[in-house]
Amino acid sequence: MKARGAVIHQVGGQWEVQDLEVSEPAEDEILVKVMASGLCHSDDHFVTGDIPVNLPMVGGHEGAGIVEKVGSRVTRVKPGDHIATLFIPACGVCKYCVRGQSYICNNGAGMETGMAMDGTARFHDTDGNPIGGVTRLGSFSNYLVCHETQAVKLPDDIPFDLACLVSCGVATGYGAAVNAAPVRPGDVVLVMGLGGVGANAVQGAKHAGADHIIVVDPAENKMELAAGFGATAAFTSIDEARPLIAQLTNGQGVDVTIVTVGRVDGDIIGEGFDTVGKAGSLVLVSVGSHERSLSVSPQDMTNLAKSIKGVMYGNCRPLGDIPRLLDMYRTGSIKLDELVTNRYKLDDINQAVEDMHAGRNIRGVVVHEH
Repeated sequence: MKARGAVIHQVGGQWEVQDLEVSEPAEDEILVKVMASGLCHSDDHFVTGDIPVNLPMVGGHEGAGIVEKVGSRVTRVKPGDHIATLFIPACGVCKYCVRGQSYICNNGAGMETGMAMDGTARFHDTDGNPIGGVTRLGSFSNYLVCHETQAVKLPDDIPFDLACLVSCGVATGYGAAVNAAPVRPGDVVLVMGLGGVGANAVQGAKHAGADHIIVVDPAENKMELAAGFGATAAFTSIDEARPLIAQLTNGQGVDVTIVTVGRVDGDIIGEGFDTVGKAGSLVLVSVGSHERSLSVSPQDMTNLAKSIKGVMYGNCRPLGDIPRLLDMYRTGSIKLDELVTNRYKLDDINQAVEDMHAGRNIRGVVVHEH
């Protein structure tokens, strides 16, 4: 199968759009005609080296498309089905899946290689050299091959450019508030960063019943956008937000702070942790520094019973939660259309990344041509 995709060849480089060859699916794999792919900040971490992977690599993991072909042992989907890609497999049988923790399925091991589960490549360049796919996917290509456990069937009536967002950003942000925190009715919640994940953390906090949802993001254009997703206040810095936090909490601090900034480090974690009140939680969604340093007070953590929680994939069960989120979109309980700020052709991928860095987008989406 001939394909066209955006590839990163070296840390610090730019995405290069090139012709690709896509292998036939193995007996437990599917060939997907990718219709749309969200521009998630995680893909940028492969470029910066924050997430070490084997390069070259076809980017993209937030995908939606149509099943073109299936292997002989595939049972979850069939040709013609609309699917969203799962950047973590959900095998359903490992220790974590059977405990309801498919967001840390054992089959996620080795994804940094970009190779399929059998250790071989599904993408090749026109000279036959193997190329990996981000999280064994590579939705910046208009065709990909993945394991059936990395696909969830979608209703046919959901547009692909919205469905792709639910495969990562929506599930991650919404789940960070509802599953990981968890936000409770009456809570005061702070969300740090209003991108494609942060906007959905706001939606999740609202749906969970928070009385006050405060957004902090340095981009001025996002101040008005925050209210549309359910924020009750928005500021460009935590310092600006402190008087309101003190007023709403009698000086105690928020119940939950959710960190969804583009790149996190120990100082940002410390700044967020300081906003949390007694028995409150800092929920860490963002990816960033590998340094073993957190600017937090162990005494505050102990004496005030505060906690820091890491969250992967919104601690969701994607096979059930993604269809449920789409049902919520149908009924107006969550917003998807408003998440898409700009749509791009694949050839404009580097402009899309620049817009993401500049804070111009809630979410940008690549719409593939075929």
